[in-house]
Amino acid sequence: MSGMEFSDGFVSTEHRELHHSAAESADPLSVSPLHIGPKSPKSPKSSKSPNSPRSPKMQGKTGKASPLAHDRESHSSVDGHPKKGGSGGIGTWGGLLDTENICTVDPSDPNFDSSEECEQSNAKTERVDFEEYKKKATIIVEEFFTTDDIISTANELRELDMPSYSFYFVKKLVSKAMDRHDKEKEMAAVLLSALYADYIDPPQVYKGFSKLVESADDLIVDIPDTVDVLALFIARAVVDDILPPAFLKKQMNDLTRDSKGVEVLKRAEKGYLAAPLHAEIIERRWGGSKKRTVDDVKAKINNLLVEYVVSGDKKEACRCIKQLKVPFFHHEIVKRALVMAMERRQAEGRLLDFLKEAAEEGLINSSQVSKGFGRMIDYVDDLSLDIPNARGILQSLISKAASEGWVCASSLKSLSLEPEKPSLEDSVARAFKMKAQSIIQEYFLSGDISEVCSCLESENMTCSSELNAIFVKRMITLAMDRKNREKEMASVLLSSLCFPAEDVVNGFVMLIESADDTALDNPVVVEDLAMFLARSVVDEVLAPQHLEEIGSQCVAPDSIGSKVLKMSKSLLKARLSGERILRCWGGGGSSRPGWAVEDVKDKIGKLLEEFESGGGVREACRCMKELGMPFFNHEVVKKALVTIMEKKNERLWILLEECFGSGLITMNQMTKGFGRVAESLDDLALDVPDAQKQFSHYVERAKTAGWLDFSFCFNKSEHVTENGTC
Repeated sequence: MSGMEFSDGFVSTEHRELHHSAAESADPLSVSPLHIGPKSPKSPKSSKSPNSPRSPKMQGKTGKASPLAHDRESHSSVDGHPKKGGSGGIGTWGGLLDTENICTVDPSDPNFDSSEECEQSNAKTERVDFEEYKKKATIIVEEFFTTDDIISTANELRELDMPSYSFYFVKKLVSKAMDRHDKEKEMAAVLLSALYADYIDPPQVYKGFSKLVESADDLIVDIPDTVDVLALFIARAVVDDILPPAFLKKQMNDLTRDSKGVEVLKRAEKGYLAAPLHAEIIERRWGGSKKRTVDDVKAKINNLLVEYVVSGDKKEACRCIKQLKVPFFHHEIVKRALVMAMERRQAEGRLLDFLKEAAEEGLINSSQVSKGFGRMIDYVDDLSLDIPNARGILQSLISKAASEGWVCASSLKSLSLEPEKPSLEDSVARAFKMKAQSIIQEYFLSGDISEVCSCLESENMTCSSELNAIFVKRMITLAMDRKNREKEMASVLLSSLCFPAEDVVNGFVMLIESADDTALDNPVVVEDLAMFLARSVVDEVLAPQHLEEIGSQCVAPDSIGSKVLKMSKSLLKARLSGERILRCWGGGGSSRPGWAVEDVKDKIGKLLEEFESGGGVREACRCMKELGMPFFNHEVVKKALVTIMEKKNERLWILLEECFGSGLITMNQMTKGFGRVAESLDDLALDVPDAQKQFSHYVERAKTAGWLDFSFCFNKSEHVTENGTC
């Protein structure tokens, strides 16, 4: 009954007194907390326990026959119904899963242990901290996928100031990315590489990936392709040097054989990391590095080394290397640094110090250092053409590095201190290689096959099989480093030269033997070589049985040669293979290769006119690059000089200055261009009376600027002398 019912007179005065007595005896117990006293810890009684409902006094009062005896509602002011959640009400036993210890610890208890109380408190605090970290880490990951802001993400992670929980961030980042598009997967991989060591400790990265592998069975419920995607993340982490290769074997030992984690590790090892050129393939799998070519990376490496030689700032150079994010290409840094040290002897000490520090700090690992030195040993003979005693200098560099302990000399190829004197055959072959390269480059410019044939007849009058093979190798090597147009031109020329099949076979064998080195600059060397080989069969330059002959000389099952042969055979077995292979580079056997010389001259004239009328330097340089004919840049020099002298407007001189400074026009092309103008001075003098005087002035300016060698001169009869005296 409520208070309102009492006031309205529905209950007698006797009943009202009985209710008042019961309320006084029941209320104190219902509102008093359970207290464990120091004298009797197990007693639940309070200071007012005599008035509890269990006392005889209360039992006596409630035992009378009255309407209140059958009243089902509590007359206490405290609600006895269970609380929301199913526990905590008066007369209930609490929640079924309620494990919280609500009893306070009594220090006077004989069993009291202060360390136990501290441990419980610490464990509870850590549990709360970890739950808080998980919530914040999830928010950071979601925001990163929205903003793609690495710096902001790194700062937020640092502000959490809980480095011992960073493994969860790694796990959450990768697991979230696995269920998204390739863009987010690439973003996650880049972020991990950026945060590694500086923001997330290496052991935490290791632990994070361990947790991912262990939870592969759970992840596959929501992400069906978990095995492949997680394997690729692990392979990418190994390639990016944020996860050691030994991770795979160690984790394999900790997992049961039937777990999905084992499948993930096997896929990562055999499906990705064991593949040839795996680093480049893995880097590009999710769309990464597509906009960055090998030439771009080489240019950045060269720039950072040049800047380091000038400034000597090792920290800045190391930062630039980290920003490149190409740990699999660090051998190029070693090679270029060594070449620079050999060319600039005054910078040798500074460059070696930089390589030493990069190796000791693990920025460039020992494998990449050895590969860089190995490439230099292979390249030293070609380098000897420009650097006298290159072999001896390289030997001294190897000795210094080995003595300082950052390279293992025993792991390198042998390099004799004194080079062997080349035989007559070697000299002939070396000279032919240089002339063959010039012939091929001019062919790519003009497309004149008859000119190539006549040049080869004059250079290889003995029809040497060895020289024919060298020409085949050189032509295909140069074509592979160019666009489809040049590849098509090379195939057309090969079918037009009518070389003996054995010479072509030997050329392809030489190409396959050097494919490992070629792959460092051309990641798709297997595909290119296979297509050239298949095209030679379709063009009937080679017979199908010649493929077996090439295969017999490349017997290693896992070698690049075997892969080239397998791919070329599969291309030839395909339906309509002949038509497809003929059109693989946009040819088809009917298109005319190369540009017409008149067309090139017309394009050069137009770009010079546009620049002279107010065009930008960058746009003019871009147009020159798009022509793709660096060996015809002497035409640019000639036309620019003639225009300058005719119009007495030196705006085009600014363009030549920029082209030479950026390396777009070389000294050789400058010399050819000035030489061609000198030869045409008689005709030019008809329109420009002071042509010879002007030309003499510009020659001196070019020499001062370093465009021409000081030995360049011409006499009154306009006979040009290069690298000699007048």
